[in-house]
Amino acid sequence: MEKIMVQGTEVLIEGQGPQTVVCIHGWPDTHHLWDRTVSVLKDQHRCVRFTLPGFESPPQGSSLSTNDLTARLLAIVHAVSPGKPVTLLLHDWGCVFGYELAARHPERVARIVAVDIGDARSPEFLKSLSAKQKLMLVFYQVWLAKCWVLGRFVNARFANFWTRLMARKMRCPAPPDSIHWTMNYPYAMTWLGVGGGLRSLADFKPHCPMLYLYGQRKPFMFHSQQWLDRLNATPGSKTQGFQAGHWVMLDKPRSLWRWYGSGLEASRDPTSVLGFTMILIAVRAYSTWATGRFHANFGSNAALRPAARLAKACFHTCVLH
Repeated sequence: MEKIMVQGTEVLIEGQGPQTVVCIHGWPDTHHLWDRTVSVLKDQHRCVRFTLPGFESPPQGSSLSTNDLTARLLAIVHAVSPGKPVTLLLHDWGCVFGYELAARHPERVARIVAVDIGDARSPEFLKSLSAKQKLMLVFYQVWLAKCWVLGRFVNARFANFWTRLMARKMRCPAPPDSIHWTMNYPYAMTWLGVGGGLRSLADFKPHCPMLYLYGQRKPFMFHSQQWLDRLNATPGSKTQGFQAGHWVMLDKPRSLWRWYGSGLEASRDPTSVLGFTMILIAVRAYSTWATGRFHANFGSNAALRPAARLAKACFHTCVLH
């Protein structure tokens, strides 16, 4: 495992492969959320993980803004993959900040695999919630925002206690000792405008192939039906629900890892949005052509020679790239 420092953030790099997968966690987690995932992916992918800025220690000086967080993520991407766009593997608040990175710097993101947070800031999402669900959402988020203020300005011990209490009520899988009031920073941004708030977030519309995975065993979703419909209608993108909670990668690890693989392999670069079907067609066609069966089946028909060349090109683009 390789460790580097990027603007004060420790970045862990593990695995081998042509693609770099940047994993971004959410609340109330650290880079350890991805440990099991990385253990599965690292044989074929170069995996990068880190703890989000603001989550690992009490803030020093002025609060981080959305611009600051995006700049830090961009610096990490530049450091780990300077010459090639990366795949983003996101969960919870990692989706929010990862989407912002992709919206501001689309040239640095080749594909996105997002877990459980979709268009959670859209009017369609808010309309999809019942009054009870809206109250539940506001209650836990404002609670955590106030815990951040309590820890920053009053007493960190009490802030940790109330934060861990909410995490326990929400059945968060992170060890209680690893949960701290500093992790509530995004909620303070949302409800109290800390660090300038989230008003500057871009309107995220995926520019690249995207796989969206979500748990269905929750009091409410973090996406609208319109979000699912738009993604499913987008070539190269797909959505999939699981009988799991918010931490799908821990509730359904084996199922999710299979979908991770499809999301990471279905499109190897932005110019190759052909998916598994085209890859299989290309492999079969080129194999036939290469062994001579192509000519045995079709003779010397000149009209079919471009098809052979296309099959060969597809094979090299999709499989050997």
